[in-house]
Amino acid sequence: MPEFLTTRPCVLVVDNELMSRTLMDAVLRQDDRYEVLTAADGPGALDAVRRKRPDLLLLNAVLPDGPAGDGFAVCRALKSETRTRRIPVVLVTGAAASQGDRTRGLEAGADDFLAKPFNRVELLARVRSLIRIKALNDQLDEVEDVIYSLSRAVEAREGGEAGTAGAARVATYAAALGAEAGLSDEDLRSLRHATMLRDIGKLGLPHSLLNKPGALDEGECRSMQHHPVLGEQIVSPLRTTATLLPIIRHHHERVDGSGYPDGLAGNQIPLGARIVAIADAYDAMTSLRPYRPALSPARAVATLQAGSGRQWDSALVDLFVRWLQSQTSLK
Repeated sequence: MPEFLTTRPCVLVVDNELMSRTLMDAVLRQDDRYEVLTAADGPGALDAVRRKRPDLLLLNAVLPDGPAGDGFAVCRALKSETRTRRIPVVLVTGAAASQGDRTRGLEAGADDFLAKPFNRVELLARVRSLIRIKALNDQLDEVEDVIYSLSRAVEAREGGEAGTAGAARVATYAAALGAEAGLSDEDLRSLRHATMLRDIGKLGLPHSLLNKPGALDEGECRSMQHHPVLGEQIVSPLRTTATLLPIIRHHHERVDGSGYPDGLAGNQIPLGARIVAIADAYDAMTSLRPYRPALSPARAVATLQAGSGRQWDSALVDLFVRWLQSQTSLK
C-alpha cells in the first residue's frame, strides 16, 4: 500500500450485470489492497456514496434508466456536488462503445474509461493511478485548510475590520483581477493561496506594532517591512507552496522601484505580486483600521488611479477599476 494512504482505499463497483460486478469485485479484492463496495443501479450507487464516500467509482455507463438515470447521469450528479466531485469516476463501456459515448462521458465529468471485456492488469493499473491522484488532491485540500487557518490567525492578531474576512476579501479581489488579466485556473488557485498567506510574516511581529493607533517610527517601519521576508521563510519549507513564495515576498514592491523588501521595479515584480498589491491596497483603504476610518470605494479608486504607474501597475489598475465598476457603482 502506498505510504501516504493510512487506510485501504474504497472502490465502489456499479454494474447491473452480476457476472461483471462479481468479476471486478474479485480482481480488486485479490491482494487485499482495496475495500470494495458494489451496487447494481444508480440509486444504489448514490446511496453507497452517501453512506461511505469511496475513493473511486467503476461505473457501468449503460445502467438501465431508473430514478437516478443511466451511468452518465449518475456520473453527472456526482460531479455536480462539491462533496463528491473529486471522487474519480471510471466509466465502464461495452467493446463497441462509440466516440459519442466517450464524448457524453467527458461531458458528464468522467475521469477515465474502461472497455469490456477488461484486462485485469489494465483495470488494476487505472485504479491505482486514479486513487493516487485523488490522494494527492486530498493532500492539496488539507494544505488549503492549513492556509486558511494560518490566515485567520494573522487576522485575529491584527483585529479591527480586518478581523475575520479581510484575507478572504483580498483573495476575492485578487482572483477577479487575475481572471481579468487572463491567468489560468491553476495560476488563480496559487494566487488565492498566496493572497491568504501574504501577511503570514506578521505572526513574527509584536502585537503592539500591528495595532499601533498612530504613525510608525523609523525602527517600527523597518520591522513592519520585514514581514514579507518572514512570510517567505515561514512558508518555504512546504513543498506545495513554491509558486506562492514570489507573491508573498514581493507584494509590497512598487513599480517605480521604491517598494520593499528588494526594490524591484516594473515587470521585475512577479505578476501575481502586482495583482495582490492592488487588491490588498484597495481592501486596506476601504476597511476600518486602528489608525484611520475606512475610505469610500470612490476615494479608494481615486487613490489607486493617482498611484498608477508609480506604486501600482497601470494596466492592472485599469482592469481592476473596470471590474469594480461592473460589480457596483463606486460612491
